[in-house]
Amino acid sequence: MAYRLLALDIDDTLLKSNHRLTKETKEAVEYVKNKGVYITLATGRSFISARKVAKSLKLSDPYLITHNGSFLASHVKEPVFERRIGAETVYQVVDILENYHCHFKLFHEKYVIANKTRQKAQLISRVNLQLTDPLFYPVHYVESPSHRLIDQPLSVLNIRAEFWNKRERRDALEELEESVTGIRITPGGKEELFINHESASKALALQNLASRLGIAPYEIVAVGADMRDRDMVSQAGLGVAMGDAPEEVKASADWITRSNDQSGVAYMVKEVFRKQLRIETPHQ
Repeated sequence: MAYRLLALDIDDTLLKSNHRLTKETKEAVEYVKNKGVYITLATGRSFISARKVAKSLKLSDPYLITHNGSFLASHVKEPVFERRIGAETVYQVVDILENYHCHFKLFHEKYVIANKTRQKAQLISRVNLQLTDPLFYPVHYVESPSHRLIDQPLSVLNIRAEFWNKRERRDALEELEESVTGIRITPGGKEELFINHESASKALALQNLASRLGIAPYEIVAVGADMRDRDMVSQAGLGVAMGDAPEEVKASADWITRSNDQSGVAYMVKEVFRKQLRIETPHQ
């Protein structure tokens, strides 16, 4: 079997827990690229943030699957696939989240709107590590995002909320599921909720990309680390879960590699692509 497309999650997959990209991982990605395999990143990060990682890997303007599958593009101004949460729905979600102790962000492709909070400063600082240079992807902190949205309605690609405790997250999740339609909510680690349009997923965006490149589903390797990756991993020709992924993700995978801190991507590349000959695939 010759694989022609490799989709890699970023956080907890490509990057170590300290958010570093190791030399071993860079070399592994270069090795796969030299085999003629098309490489994309499939991430919850913004397009602008993912593009910085792609440049670190020396990928030349590839199509990137970002915002948890809501945005597929090779240039931020030219999406080829997008699934936005409508302005009215964004307001409904924000109106609910403001009743809970949480820090939330509304992700547009060019900027972020976030609620101001004096609590959990260290949590907010850690979340901001996953953003990029504020000069290129600014974060606007607002006292009352719901009031702003009344005056300036906004459709966004995804919403991310991190709660102070499990009870708050549970109650917010229940209220959102009961009150808001048209969205997909995925709980994450660290008391997070990830909110997207109901038809947005990394799996669907990856299918769109593969079709665009003339690549069959069985020719795809997809590597992921959390619940947002489960559909992508389960539907790929070879689905790979990181060693410290949740059990549900591992159960949906064909193969389990080492953890991100044990260079799991590099280990997977050695095991899966070592004997594969170079193939012709779309330019990257």
